[in-house]
Amino acid sequence: MQRPNFIVFMADDMGFGDLSSFGSEHCRTPNLDALAAQGVRFTNWYAAAPICSPSRAALLTGRYPQRAGVPDNVSPAPGAPGLAPGIPTLAEALKALGYRTAMFGKWHLGNHRPCRPEDRGFDEWFGFLSGCIDYYSHIYYWGTGAYKVEPFHDLWENGREVYENGRYFVELVTERTISYLRRTAGDDRPFFLYVPYNAPHYPMHAPEAYMQRFARLPWEKRVYAAMVSAMDDGVGEIVAELKAQGRFDNTCIFFQPDHGPSREARNWLDGSRTPYRGGSTGGLKGHKASLFDGGIRLPAFICWPDAIPGGRMSDALGSGLDVFPTLLAAAGGDPGAYGTDGFDLLPAIARGGPSPRREIFWKFGEQRAVRRDKWKLVLNGRLVDEAPPEPVHLTDLERDPAERHNLKDAYPEVVAELAAAIEAWERAVEAGAARR
Repeated sequence: MQRPNFIVFMADDMGFGDLSSFGSEHCRTPNLDALAAQGVRFTNWYAAAPICSPSRAALLTGRYPQRAGVPDNVSPAPGAPGLAPGIPTLAEALKALGYRTAMFGKWHLGNHRPCRPEDRGFDEWFGFLSGCIDYYSHIYYWGTGAYKVEPFHDLWENGREVYENGRYFVELVTERTISYLRRTAGDDRPFFLYVPYNAPHYPMHAPEAYMQRFARLPWEKRVYAAMVSAMDDGVGEIVAELKAQGRFDNTCIFFQPDHGPSREARNWLDGSRTPYRGGSTGGLKGHKASLFDGGIRLPAFICWPDAIPGGRMSDALGSGLDVFPTLLAAAGGDPGAYGTDGFDLLPAIARGGPSPRREIFWKFGEQRAVRRDKWKLVLNGRLVDEAPPEPVHLTDLERDPAERHNLKDAYPEVVAELAAAIEAWERAVEAGAARR
């Protein structure tokens, strides 16, 4: 069988309830929905972290963020460390198998060498290096506080600064991806494309044509839906190009956001201090930067017509950690050679069986969490738009997916077991953490 091509699409700051196929009442995502319908939709898929850089590092390395050297967001300050050198990425692992590799979109794993895309296995790349940019000027404005960084232009192509003033970044990502597919159409080598869109991350910018699609919605929902729609159109154009070239059926496409929707007041763009509610968690508790499920449970799917029977939904437990070993195994590689924290889920996905993953751990700031089978324990959980949570919160997710009822007093033995598991995991992962 011919080796598959791979495309990993990633959205930015997008909630569990923000695809039409996952129940969105505001966003319209026909292209992503069509892919999901032809593949397998995951209802228990998790980010490895509730913020951008750690989640992306985990997906690209298959390692918990602490072991990838990215426990928090990467600073754009001069000389700030990023994705730890020496830890293989999925791009490097696939490149060793003869794959062509490219990235188009948001990096956020290091602004400086040796942490940039060209250092981490990508033959070519286009996009920005920091956490966010103005969608039209491509300037980073958000570092004057914590990072003490003045605004700077942040748009690059293969390590060279380029200027596309006035061009909407989401459309540039789509354009560069399609250009790559056309330029390499005659190349028989398989490819790996990493396409991390920056929508719908702030600043909340969308072309007027997209805003008009959602004119009936209040502004915060309207601009959010418009940004998601622009990304969805881009995915549709890329898939159309694959089909035109006859490469769609043997391309394995995976989609997930990096984490849940932002409640940050800076989304408003008007000085408001009210938590922003443009995105939807689909009724889950939490948001970006929270270890309740609203911050880490994702709308995700995989589509590979040649190998995965479509039209199915899976409640198997999965994580961004599992993307590396799953895709590498599909390419004929050996995930065991890379020391990942993930599992090859392809046999379970293709046959509809149980996931080999039983548990996922998280650490972010003072927050800790674990999901093991149906149980979820959150320690020192954080919320900005609800009453402060209790420091110990236990949930049976099969009965209470919204984590509304705290069962810590009813099941003290489960709390003790899971808390001990978190402590053991934290000791182990810190002992094996990458040097930064």
